[in-house]
Amino acid sequence: MAGHSQFKNIMHRKGRQDAQKSKLFGKLAREITVAAKLGTPDPNMNPRLRAAIIAARQENMPKDNIERAVKKALGNEGENYDEIRYEGYGPGGVAVIVEALTDNRNRAASDIRSFFTKSGGNLGETGSVSFMFDRTGVIEYDRSVADDDSVLDAAIEAGADDVVSGEGGHEIYASTEGYRDVAKALEAKFGEPRKAALIWKPQNTVAVDDETGEKLLKLMDLLNEHDDVQHVYANFEVSDALMAKMGG
Repeated sequence: MAGHSQFKNIMHRKGRQDAQKSKLFGKLAREITVAAKLGTPDPNMNPRLRAAIIAARQENMPKDNIERAVKKALGNEGENYDEIRYEGYGPGGVAVIVEALTDNRNRAASDIRSFFTKSGGNLGETGSVSFMFDRTGVIEYDRSVADDDSVLDAAIEAGADDVVSGEGGHEIYASTEGYRDVAKALEAKFGEPRKAALIWKPQNTVAVDDETGEKLLKLMDLLNEHDDVQHVYANFEVSDALMAKMGG
């Protein structure tokens, strides 16, 4: 059940500068509004909304901003966003999945396609790479919440599929069907997690050399900086030295 985490959080790299904070808050607010529109505005009854609010809190998004984003959904205000998943291959044939919320499908597709092309990759059809990933729920806690055995025992009792504990914290994985119940059980025991979301987890990762890794990390940054892009996932690993050099 427990094991070594096979993929690093390179798909979640975010800039630390203040200028990027407002862009990040905009993306988080968009996800909160869409989640509240699609389900109930009560985060206790809406797992996607709860995940979006937890993500916003982790980035220190002001409470007023979070409440405003929920109210937008209640008042049916703001744009209507389409949820789109793009799939393709980056440099070195690495598989990449991009999740977007956009009010302009043509713009999003054109921009994302150009990012792939410029990096030496290519955008594929939906389904072209997702078979190499598992759609799964992840609940993350800091190491300080409990020791490895306690987290493992609690996860097994809650019905989780896998647990990975390391220096960076505890990652608990659950099926898409069981994720909500597992998250609730763990929260009752350990408090609010630092992350709880449905993700695309690579079944295997490929190690790439630094030259290819640099191109891939630049592609990740380009994608993540685009206003319409919410999440980017990929199935590659790079050296710690390159991650440090690129500010990861």
